Amino acid sequence: MKSEQLKKYFEDYQIATQNFNKNSINNSLTKYFSEHSVFQFCYPFGTFNGLDNFLSNCINPLLESIPDLERRDMIVMAGTTPEDKHWVGTMGNYMGTFLKSFLDIPPTGNLVHMRYHEFFQIENNQIIEMQSIWDLPELMIQANAWPMSPQLGSFLCTPSPMTGDGLKIKGDGSKNFDLVINMLQDMVLHPSNPDPQVMNLDKYWHPRFNWYGPAGIGTGRGIAGFRHWHQIPFLRAMPDRKGGSSNDSLKNEGLKDMQTHWIYEGDYVCETGWPNMRSTISQDGWMGIAPSNQIIEMRSLDFWRVENNLIRENWVLVDLLDVYQQIGVNVFDRIKEFNKARNVGDINISQGLDLIK
Repeated sequence: MKSEQLKKYFEDYQIATQNFNKNSINNSLTKYFSEHSVFQFCYPFGTFNGLDNFLSNCINPLLESIPDLERRDMIVMAGTTPEDKHWVGTMGNYMGTFLKSFLDIPPTGNLVHMRYHEFFQIENNQIIEMQSIWDLPELMIQANAWPMSPQLGSFLCTPSPMTGDGLKIKGDGSKNFDLVINMLQDMVLHPSNPDPQVMNLDKYWHPRFNWYGPAGIGTGRGIAGFRHWHQIPFLRAMPDRKGGSSNDSLKNEGLKDMQTHWIYEGDYVCETGWPNMRSTISQDGWMGIAPSNQIIEMRSLDFWRVENNLIRENWVLVDLLDVYQQIGVNVFDRIKEFNKARNVGDINISQGLDLIK
């Protein structure tokens, strides 16, 4: 299927989820999913099958907490992977008024934002697999309920592409795909080669690029911001990292049990890996996690925008809550401990007419 056909097929999903209607959302999405459709969701939702479970496990609880929930796409791209699989990749923000506790995250009574990266594999006119990371730590931070170490990077509502074309992507992106793959392959040359120059950041990254990392890590500006607020702590803690590139690279690294799915279109490239990286936390420095010498796997859903043969923007979501779970830390249990001294009841806000005299 061509990218235009995939996006056209996906339009009704976008319409149904722009303004959720709890009474009709089931019928609106029935055409997309069967009882066999696989949902790969971030922690704590897990993997499950079927639309009914998607709604009952994820969507309906979020709607209970944010009744005016909106899903705002900022990037929608589609294509066929080198393995001949058809995918649609989306990035955007869930937004609405947070009135009721969600996953023990206390409500704020205010407008909140929660970034999502959601990928859909399409076969025989149905979505056979959905992979989704919701940036739950972003919601926790807005509720003053993030119970782990403060993030090093900036906290912000992740913006759409500065070119404003995230919903109008088209064109051959093969050259940009090659650029991103070459960049990732150079990244892993260090620390086997101890000279950090071998990663060639200046060769691939625009001097004013933005790296939009997940909440818990944060956003970095330019090569200096990327290095200090993400790359240095990450490499220091896990120097043996493997993965994060093409399927051929994963096989060469002995990671045949992992796989990535790549699509590229125009100035954009995206990748889904569930998981696509394996590392050992052997040193200190990353998100305040103690060096336990434990092997972890990472799920990552990423988008890159290329401008004049340099990467100008990179949106990255990692399932950080799953990483914490792998090392034996349940972030939600820690939130519950904080909640013992918080008022976490529902918030009711009037329309304010009684105050207007």
